[in-house]
Amino acid sequence: METTNKPPIWFWVISIIALLWNIMGVAAYLGQAYMTDEALAALPEADQNFYNNMPAWVTAAFAIAVFGGTLGCIGLVLKKKWATMILLVSLIAVLAQATYNFFLQDFVELSGGRIIMPIVVILIAVFLVWFSKNATSKGWIP
Repeated sequence: METTNKPPIWFWVISIIALLWNIMGVAAYLGQAYMTDEALAALPEADQNFYNNMPAWVTAAFAIAVFGGTLGCIGLVLKKKWATMILLVSLIAVLAQATYNFFLQDFVELSGGRIIMPIVVILIAVFLVWFSKNATSKGWIP
């Protein structure tokens, strides 16, 4: 019989906050995927060009990142080992999307305030992979 250590309260706090963060990512994805023509027309021209010219693989990476992150965080809350693998897939998708945003697209300049959120997303995705691996190694996730 496998024994596990009881996770500390902060494990639950982090897992739930991470789940809420990823649910907000799903909302952002859905907002982008189902953006109306009127909403798109209200954006600055550079942003319109960014969204109108985004390759399908970037949209797919965004979807995999946020839905994978949400599923991975549900796995954390349920204390499932598969959470780490799903969070790793989510991280890879985050990095693919970031590669496009930072290095490939030339519609919107990522500087100042526009660069903060993508960097925060990358850092959180990396943290969640580490956090899930660490929780498993400590026996909090059987």
